[in-house]
Order: sequence, then C-alpha cells, then structure tokens
Amino acid sequence: MRLLDHSNVVSLKHCFHSSTDKDEVYLNLVLEYVPETVYRIAKHYTRMNQRMPLLFVKLYVYQICRALAYIHGSLGVCHRDIKPQNLLVNPHTHQLKLCDFGSAKVLVKGETNIAYICSRYYRAPELIFGAVEYTTAIDIWSTGCVLAELMLGQPIFPGESGIDQVVEIIKVLGTPTREEIKCMNPNYTDFKFPQIKAHPWHKIFHKRMPPEAVDLVSRLLQYSPNLRFTALEACVHPFFDELRDPDTRLPNGRPLPPLFDFKPAELKGASTEIIERLIPEHARKHNSFVDFR
Repeated sequence: MRLLDHSNVVSLKHCFHSSTDKDEVYLNLVLEYVPETVYRIAKHYTRMNQRMPLLFVKLYVYQICRALAYIHGSLGVCHRDIKPQNLLVNPHTHQLKLCDFGSAKVLVKGETNIAYICSRYYRAPELIFGAVEYTTAIDIWSTGCVLAELMLGQPIFPGESGIDQVVEIIKVLGTPTREEIKCMNPNYTDFKFPQIKAHPWHKIFHKRMPPEAVDLVSRLLQYSPNLRFTALEACVHPFFDELRDPDTRLPNGRPLPPLFDFKPAELKGASTEIIERLIPEHARKHNSFVDFR
C-alpha cells in the first residue's frame, strides 16, 4: 500500500501494530477518510425507485478503470475484489477511490494463485472454473459487472452459489464455446454445458440506455480473458466522451473531479493513438511529459 500513489486509490496515512491480551498481534492501517461508497449511493437510487444518473455511472466506472490501469500497468497488481462496497466516493466532488487491498496480489506469469477469490456476483468465469493461472483481466470482468449493475439497478449475475453463478452468466452470454472454455480453464474442455443461446445485450438493458454503454459492457464481459478490454482501452471508449468535454459539469455546477492527471507510469506501453484519445486538448498542458504530435 505504501507503493500506491494515485488520485483514484485510497492513500495509506499511517500503520501500527497492536496486541491483545491473548498475544495476538494486529496490523492497523490508517487510511484517508472518504465518506461514501458506490454501493450505498446505488442503494439510495434503488430505494427512490430511480436510475443512477448516467453522468455518475460514467464518472465512477471511468475512475475505476483509471485506478486499474495504474495498479495493473505500473505495479502488476491485481486487486481481486472489485465490487461496489470497495469503491469509495466523495459525494461532493464524485471523486472515486479504490480501497481494500486485502486480497490484492502481484501476479507473476507461470505462478499459481488461489481461485476462490473475489465476491461471487463479481467473480470472473475463469475463477468459477477453478483457474489458478489467471491475469488482471479478472478485475476487468468485475468492473463490467459493476457497470452493468449501475445501469440495471441490480446485479447482472446474482448467483446463489458457484454453480448458480455459472448458470446466471450462461443465461446472458450463452454457452461458452470450446475455445472460450480453453481460455478460462483447459481442464474443462470436455465438460458438457447446457446449450443456451446468448441473450442480445440490448434486450438486457432499458431501451433508452445509450448504445455506447451497452457496447462497453459487452467489451468487458467476455468469456475469454484475453478478449476483454484492458483498463486503458476501456478509458478511451466513446461511452466516456462526455467526461472529456470541457463544458461538462456536475449537476451541482461544480467541475468534474480530476480525470486526466496521468503519471508517466500509468501510460507506460500505451500507443500514441490511445494517449491522444485519452487526454483531451484542454487537459494536455497538465501532461507535459507526453509528446503530442
């Protein structure tokens, strides 16, 4: 946590050890205070029988993607527990901070990891299939689940058990092909799944939902981990174009939270084309380390 320094990641202020009278030693973390969570904000709109304003959906999901681009790209860290409860929000500025790194791990290619990780509704299919060699793409799947939930007002895959979770996913994405199963866990290629057709994405969401929103969900919720968008690819998706407009304001008239204060490490390996789409003209003076042609 001491390595983390990003506007969309909760910051560690202090840490100390304490012990109990049973000689148990605890590590205590003192983190910056952020009063709200995406979970509680979403619940508020559900109680009011309203949809979350689309601008807030864009803001929150964009900032999740920025946080992931930072931890995946510059540190090789996989969070492994992306869910609305772990997304802190300042309700005045709508700045989002990713928190709870208790399950986070630096993933090393060829090294095995535990598959029983991540909260069920947001668990990538390769984890449900018991894969022990997985990638940071599991966080991208979870982000797709969060986006879909904010659009629907309820979880998209509300499984009551691991097996039920697979059923919920298949009901939407259809039966995975042999190739897709191989990408998730090669040990399952001979497993017989019920043959179910994919449900068209546009029929899952309200007909007034912008096609860009539906398209982004479909890019994040892919069976094959290597076909899912990376976090930076998600950031440049047209769904977020409104955030790049210099005239966009919060409903209370305030400016948007910082969205383009990139660090060189965040953009490591990104193509010139992605960087140009990522940073709008009006924000380029704050990114002087980037060579815009």
